[in-house]
Amino acid sequence: MAYDALVLVSFGGPERPEDVLPFLQNVTRGRGVPPERLAEVAEHYLHFGGVSPINEQNRELLAAIRADFAANGVDLPVYWGNRNWDPMLADTVTRMRDDGVQRALAFVTSAYGGYSSCRQYQEDIAAARAAVGPGAPVIEKLRQFWDHPNFVEPHIDAVRAALAQLDPAKRDSTRLVFTAHSVPTSMAATAGPNGGRYTAQLAETARLVHAAAAPDLPYDLVWQSRSGPPQVPWLEPDINDHLAALAEQGVTSVVVSPIGFVSDHLEVVWDLDTEARETAKQRGLDFVRAGTPGTDPRFVTMVRELVRERTEPAGERLRRRLGELPMWDTCPTPCCVPAARRP
Repeated sequence: MAYDALVLVSFGGPERPEDVLPFLQNVTRGRGVPPERLAEVAEHYLHFGGVSPINEQNRELLAAIRADFAANGVDLPVYWGNRNWDPMLADTVTRMRDDGVQRALAFVTSAYGGYSSCRQYQEDIAAARAAVGPGAPVIEKLRQFWDHPNFVEPHIDAVRAALAQLDPAKRDSTRLVFTAHSVPTSMAATAGPNGGRYTAQLAETARLVHAAAAPDLPYDLVWQSRSGPPQVPWLEPDINDHLAALAEQGVTSVVVSPIGFVSDHLEVVWDLDTEARETAKQRGLDFVRAGTPGTDPRFVTMVRELVRERTEPAGERLRRRLGELPMWDTCPTPCCVPAARRP
């Protein structure tokens, strides 16, 4: 199949204080999030001047992908569109149409399966194409990359670097804690064609990072950044509750690795670097947060490899992976569609 562009599709974030509430309203529209919760989350953004790090991180990733493509003979222009804030995806698709793009690939800044981490991006792409109307390019999402070596290995190195900052004399009472964005338990149960794909993929990534970075240490996979109404059950334990429990068990030191994320955006620098770090301090825990892939050259190379999986003849494709869960080039229907919305 021939393609004539790549579009980087991401979450988006505000870049000035007056953007914060409109951005959060875009994110939570139709989800029943109380206004007081929006005001609370808005304060997290305002703590950083009303600017989310994610857009600048995406600009850096965009530049790195373009440079990597140019250096390796990938002749595709690279666009960028967001789900929730400028540059909005529909505006980007309009520009792609006006530039003559007919068929494009989409790299989404989320490694995992699940409704909000995969299927919703598919829906946003479809909505953007519908808004553009006749002539909108066909856009096909690249596969989930939870177990691609060039996603996993930067996390491995980040955990090793974080462990090196802790007192080696406390190694026997040190624990690894992997985190990802919590989702409603009903959504987790329906992720993937047979359910449970989001949690299974995250468990696999945690296992791979642990086995390579510190197999002698115990580890846990926990959750962060819950945003839904309190009456709806979400994946638990929350990172802060878990840190408190670890302290009661005699753990003295923790490395927190946000494997659910590809860059250090606000849900990392606030929920982990601010709130979780403060929880650890209150409980007497030594705390180091491991980094995310960001623009690690291996991660950038992964984008090119995922493109070539789709553009090269089947016999020449390099499909690198580390895990054992099944994968697919495109999401099967009704993958990641909440049960209530399935036919």
